[in-house]
Amino acid sequence: MSCPTEPKSILHAASSADASLFPAAPAAAAGSSSSSYPGSSSPDDVAAGRRFGSIIRLRPECVAAYKECHANCWPEVQKQITECRIHDYVIYHDPETGLLFSSFKYTGDDFERDMALMRENPRVREWWSMTDSYQEASLRGGLVPGAQSSEAGAPSWWKPLDEVFYQA
Repeated sequence: MSCPTEPKSILHAASSADASLFPAAPAAAAGSSSSSYPGSSSPDDVAAGRRFGSIIRLRPECVAAYKECHANCWPEVQKQITECRIHDYVIYHDPETGLLFSSFKYTGDDFERDMALMRENPRVREWWSMTDSYQEASLRGGLVPGAQSSEAGAPSWWKPLDEVFYQA
């Protein structure tokens, strides 16, 4: 099976003013508050920033395309990430398991509002559509039962993780 979009066409689709990064924004479960999102740090830490960690599996045939598109991130999406108070954002890849691990710090005071703003951005949705296609389709109902896509909201496309240890 081949990767849905080859890196060359990804770069072609992005104008010289384009390039971005944001894996699926973790969406809080329906009815939960922004301070109770699984995987976040304590609500008392909101002023200092809440930390989020999540995982998803990358399709083996899409590793090169995924890395290349993230090496050429679209500026509009990077700008939206910053405007939504996301900082220290990083994605790691484990080639043995195919897992992607993402981590970021949220410094705002209304996570759901900021993630709604993220989802409203057409370029962010375009980015998510592209990067979702590189991720394991078997995860729909797998790591996150019921997840459909990055832009679908709850449940999150990426599986949220619980923070176990932090040292500043």
